[in-house]
Amino acid sequence: MSFYVEDKGGNFERCPAGLHLARCYRIIDLGTQKSEYMGQIKHQHKIMLGWEIHGTREDGSAIRMSDGRPFGIFKNYTLSWSEKSNLRLDLQAWRGKPFNQEELRRFDLKNVLGAWCMLNIIERAGQNGKVYSNVNGITPVPAILKQNAKEGVNELQLFNLNEPNLEMYESFSDGLKAKISASPEWQKLQQENSEANAAPETKEDDVPF
Repeated sequence: MSFYVEDKGGNFERCPAGLHLARCYRIIDLGTQKSEYMGQIKHQHKIMLGWEIHGTREDGSAIRMSDGRPFGIFKNYTLSWSEKSNLRLDLQAWRGKPFNQEELRRFDLKNVLGAWCMLNIIERAGQNGKVYSNVNGITPVPAILKQNAKEGVNELQLFNLNEPNLEMYESFSDGLKAKISASPEWQKLQQENSEANAAPETKEDDVPF
């Protein structure tokens, strides 16, 4: 399936700041989301990219959470392919070169799923006073580090609201499901499913010929 162009509360382990080797394992279609910037309400189609962090700390130990899993970090983007869109700028920085004209006309986001990169992670305080880890930059993996880009840990996930995988949806966190379910795209799907289930069955005796 092609796809063309996180949970903020509770206790969690924050990804350490720094430049880290990472693998993109998740692309999630969030649908149209409502946001406010400088008093202006906007409704924009959003997606979320998710990476798992690899590499070692200064003491040589693996960068892992306390349960042994890799840290996960996520960034939301407006699904826009304009010249100054964050999605386009980050992907160009990731690949290390601009897109050609053919790619600018139509680019399949599925191409980045499973791809490796370097993520610059910074810590930033939210409006609630809590400190969060954020993706501040993406660059290609240097040749000397490519040997460390081995197999990933997490299963690759591509969730597209045009063809939603309901089993995958149920595996998401409550916060992520709430965000997706608030979108008009998801609500339209639910309405269509409800109408389909409510449609009366045609009995054999009702067939006119």
